Amino acid sequence: MVLHYDVVIIGAGVAGLYCAKHLPKNLKVLILCKSEPWECNTFYAQGGISIARDTSDIASHMRDTILAGSELNDTQSVQKLSEESLEILQELMDSGLALDREANGALAYTQEGGHSLPRIVHAGGDGTGRVLHTFLIHSLQHTLWKSACVVDLLLEDDVCYGINVETKKGMVQIYSNHIVIASGGVGGLFKYHTNAYTISSDLQGIILEHNLELANMEMLQFHPTVYVEAKSARKLLISEAVRGEGGKVIDSQGKRFLFKYDKRGELAPRDIVARAIVDYCTKNKQKAFLDLSAFKGEDFKKRFPNIYRELNACRLDIPRELVPISPAFHYCMGGILTDMSARVKGVKNLYAIGECAYNGVHGANRLASNSLLEGLVFGKSAALEILNSTRANPTRHFPLLDQALEKEGDMRLRDLLREIMWQKVGVIRSKDSLNSALGGIEVMLESNIGRMLKLRLLVARNIVQSALKRQKSKGAHYRVD
Repeated sequence: MVLHYDVVIIGAGVAGLYCAKHLPKNLKVLILCKSEPWECNTFYAQGGISIARDTSDIASHMRDTILAGSELNDTQSVQKLSEESLEILQELMDSGLALDREANGALAYTQEGGHSLPRIVHAGGDGTGRVLHTFLIHSLQHTLWKSACVVDLLLEDDVCYGINVETKKGMVQIYSNHIVIASGGVGGLFKYHTNAYTISSDLQGIILEHNLELANMEMLQFHPTVYVEAKSARKLLISEAVRGEGGKVIDSQGKRFLFKYDKRGELAPRDIVARAIVDYCTKNKQKAFLDLSAFKGEDFKKRFPNIYRELNACRLDIPRELVPISPAFHYCMGGILTDMSARVKGVKNLYAIGECAYNGVHGANRLASNSLLEGLVFGKSAALEILNSTRANPTRHFPLLDQALEKEGDMRLRDLLREIMWQKVGVIRSKDSLNSALGGIEVMLESNIGRMLKLRLLVARNIVQSALKRQKSKGAHYRVD
């Protein structure tokens, strides 16, 4: 089957949906998601949306973002992010998004690690992502396909003509004047992660196949407070806002040890807190816990209803019982190299937005709650670029992809890859551990494997090679050697 569209958006998270929201109904637009639309990281986002409090706070928001990012950020991108946050907030409220408010009707702001003041708006307590995603889905005016897995880009002579998509009815070829990648990060590469199960780095692998660039892929953020004893593949994230509002990290003797590593303690940026937990627990043969005793039961349940429900489902008495925590993979700061207008460098009419993209906003470590904001700001930018473009692709014909997507044994190797990445390319790295990981990945790449596993392995190899190349610690990339 061959189809034609004006715009195809790969991914139905905040970036893809906000891009679609800014494309008029007279354009033929198709949004694709690999499973159900809510199986995306946006839906599970807890903390909120980072917003400059007013124009006078833009400089401070930029400074916090750049400090958290170890000054590896692109300053112009950070400026765009912060300056446009106020307009984005007004757009969302004018459209009817219900944000949490104080008793007097004012917007409720919370503070998270790395922020110099409370500037994070939220909805549904700790359900900001769920509320925002549901809101965008309900306002969607374009066609959305579920259970559609993009397996290749139709690229030739620096032009992207369309995509190959595996659907329940078989392989479909879709041609389009504009293709937007909004497919999310790389969580499926790690044994312990907080991501939706659909997030597996397929599009990043396709980018590498076509000799396009991924940038700063060694910069992987591990969220410090995750309940990894949950049986699901997606481990239970405990929002940074919990620490921002009184949650304490302690050892089994009740000692608050984070201040040994940073004077900000629980409010230090995520990379610092994650490393501190790993280092302290390893050296002292201790376990780390989140102490929620600062909260009253009903107050915690009202402020963080989803965290309360999920931890109670794991038979934890919240907030009275200590919650065992560990870092887990959370977010990829690197991605498909783009310019500030979300255009993929080196290809015409191809865009990348959200976590899959690298535009320089996050640098070496993402500041808490800047991710939803990035999806909103750059999703809108991509839409405006498309609307300002008069380009129409000429008719081209590509053969249908005939590679086996999955082969016997792929699942076992996929689990092995996740173990390797967690053990050897995690919070703390060394030359030996990275070379060991690279060797294992190379062996698997030479095996008789299906296409989808190959794409994962290409991205994993790129991450390890990038980590080996950056020999000095920077932000979320920490080398003990």
